[in-house]
Amino acid sequence: MSASPSNGVTPRHRPASPPMGRARYAVVLVLVALGMLLLGARIVTLHVLDQPFLQGQGNARILRTEPLSAHRGMITDRHGEPLAISTPVVTLWANPQEIADDRIQRLMLAQALGMSLDELDGRLERYADHEFMYLRRQLTPAAAQRVLDLRLAGVYAQHEYKRYYPAGEVTAQLVGVTNVDDRGQEGLELAYQPHLAGTPGKRRVVKDRRGQLVRDLEVLREAEPGGELTLSIDQRLQYVAYRELKKAVAEHEADGGIVVMLDARTGEVLAMANQPSYNPNNRAGLDPQGLRNQAIVDVFEPGSVVKPLAMAAILESGEYSLDTVIDTSPGWMRIDQFTIRDIRNYGELDLAGILEKSSNIGMSKLVLGLDEPRVPELYCRLGFGQSPETGFPGEAVGSLPAPVRWSSSQWAALSYGYGLSVSALQLASAYTALANDGVRMPPSLLKRAQPASGVEAIEPAVAHELLRIMEASVQPGTGGRRAAVPGYRVAGKTGTVRKSSARGYEKDAYRSLFAGIAPVSDPRIVTVVMIDRPRGDDYFGGAVAAPVFSRVAGSALRLLDVPPDQRERQ
Repeated sequence: MSASPSNGVTPRHRPASPPMGRARYAVVLVLVALGMLLLGARIVTLHVLDQPFLQGQGNARILRTEPLSAHRGMITDRHGEPLAISTPVVTLWANPQEIADDRIQRLMLAQALGMSLDELDGRLERYADHEFMYLRRQLTPAAAQRVLDLRLAGVYAQHEYKRYYPAGEVTAQLVGVTNVDDRGQEGLELAYQPHLAGTPGKRRVVKDRRGQLVRDLEVLREAEPGGELTLSIDQRLQYVAYRELKKAVAEHEADGGIVVMLDARTGEVLAMANQPSYNPNNRAGLDPQGLRNQAIVDVFEPGSVVKPLAMAAILESGEYSLDTVIDTSPGWMRIDQFTIRDIRNYGELDLAGILEKSSNIGMSKLVLGLDEPRVPELYCRLGFGQSPETGFPGEAVGSLPAPVRWSSSQWAALSYGYGLSVSALQLASAYTALANDGVRMPPSLLKRAQPASGVEAIEPAVAHELLRIMEASVQPGTGGRRAAVPGYRVAGKTGTVRKSSARGYEKDAYRSLFAGIAPVSDPRIVTVVMIDRPRGDDYFGGAVAAPVFSRVAGSALRLLDVPPDQRERQ
């Protein structure tokens, strides 16, 4: 038996957990304090010293600078009617590396874009190594929003403008077109690209990691819209000219045609129609030939329509008078191994008769009787062989050979419209001299704020005499009778020209022309009509081109509120 303590009390037992030493406690406190100091120092460093760097890194992940598209300037006719306007559109693009490989999402995207799933997959595969690809260009905002509402990763929107042409094919070659990036490619859209384009702006935005817009922060630079362009064209007259030209080309199964109408007083182009044409709002299956503004960029031998101009030089020489009689018998003549012919033997003709009968023999004999090269000199004053200076891209200069060692046959050919080439615009501009007291008005495609200075090309008295003779050339019984306009006095000249090629003149291929002025009492318009290669028995200018002039000029005079001046021919 063990012995108990003497006091009879049992001892109390405690757990064996030694207390923390002072030294160890101090170390822990120092470590905690040091950590707090380091953390504080890091906070100070991040917020003070490294703040610009960190802020830049953050901004680089969320801040973006986006372009602000500039609104392209509008093109209008002389009365402010729109011929070319820009409408807002949305272009959708994608980052192929962010597009999910999910068949359902891709099918939804393809359907919203209006394409097949295979087509979408093929495009994504082709651009798999790129970070950018177009999904659809220039969608309407509503159509684009249907795609954006899917909220698919990797699909983004870009706001742009698309060009729209209210007059369509009627003014296509003159106004021109822009490409998908809204840059001018043809016509006046190209000629005035810097003026119409404007200057893009910039804005700063916040985007999330998926590239979706979170907030618009500020506009860094406002977009400056392009300037407007007011043409000299009268849209009403343009529609009339295009309608009648298209009808005539179809009726005669021709290759094409041109109508140019100028204001006789100012030289402004009131109408300029071409066939064939195209729809600038839908260029699918476009025939490149339709892009050409033939009235300005193409040239041709004018034929008999320049005989009144050559006659002006003959009369100004003083070597002939209106009473001079020329014997054109037997209806043909040989010059330098070339044979010049009239349609038939007209016998003796005075100068007015030579123009009315359009005698090549009479014109040749008159020119060969001159001592100086007056005809080419007058052609030069009328603008032949020179740029019309309209600013239109590719405008033709034409050709007027210098009179150096010319043969007699070349002199003769020049008098009846062969051996030189002109554009329809140049020809119309030359005729303004006959309509404007001998002063030729340079052509303009833009509405003029101030009257232009004309060029004195023909003596006023000679111009008046030629108007009288040309008026007689559209009376009943003449070749130009179909150009007559009921209620108005009209002067003009027909022309029928054989088409030329690299191998010479083509067989049974002609151009039919008519150039006219109305009304004679107070000339307001000059109009040139050319039908290219009409097929069938009717190919003369009086049968093909003159009726087009009659309908176009008649409608134009009524639309311009020109009072009728019908009178009996004395």
